[in-house]
Amino acid sequence: MAVVPGVVCSPLRAATYQALIGLLAATGMRVGEALHLECGHIDWADGVLTVRVSKFGKSREVPLAPSTVAALAGYAQVRDQILPRPKTPAFFVSAAGTPVAYPHFGEAFRRVIQASGVGAGSPVRPRIHDLRHSFAVCTLAGWYRAGEDVSALLPRLSTYLGHRDPASTYWYLSAAPELLALAAARLQAAQEARP
Repeated sequence: MAVVPGVVCSPLRAATYQALIGLLAATGMRVGEALHLECGHIDWADGVLTVRVSKFGKSREVPLAPSTVAALAGYAQVRDQILPRPKTPAFFVSAAGTPVAYPHFGEAFRRVIQASGVGAGSPVRPRIHDLRHSFAVCTLAGWYRAGEDVSALLPRLSTYLGHRDPASTYWYLSAAPELLALAAARLQAAQEARP
């Protein structure tokens, strides 16, 4: 049995949740997209996964960092050793060999958050969707810090996240004080540079 402080679970369940949470943090995917991921949706050689079940019914390809590919491969190896013949083509499986159910994953995430103390003292506890938000905010903040043309890059992030259009991605700008400060600093510098 694998033990997270205050949370006891089987080795497969622990590996599944670790890989699933890692994938969400590394890619900003929606939880439902990750839970519907099938083994055949990952191109191991090119490091790309295909999202086939998206919020708007469109498929998209999500490039992965080599470390993410390695983590997913490690999970697949553990999963296949423990459960060589699952009852589903789903990539993330339960100990019963079935797809991981959203309510079970959500409950496990809340227990891990509570047991780990993450967000303790905050009036709002972290939610699984916050990983998607953090991914978007970190990407945008990185572009601002690097002096990139955020307006030109925003459509790429929008496509990567599976948004219908960049307007949907602009929400992340208004929801993060750090991004607003970076955008304001850039605007002020541009205004000061004008003759």
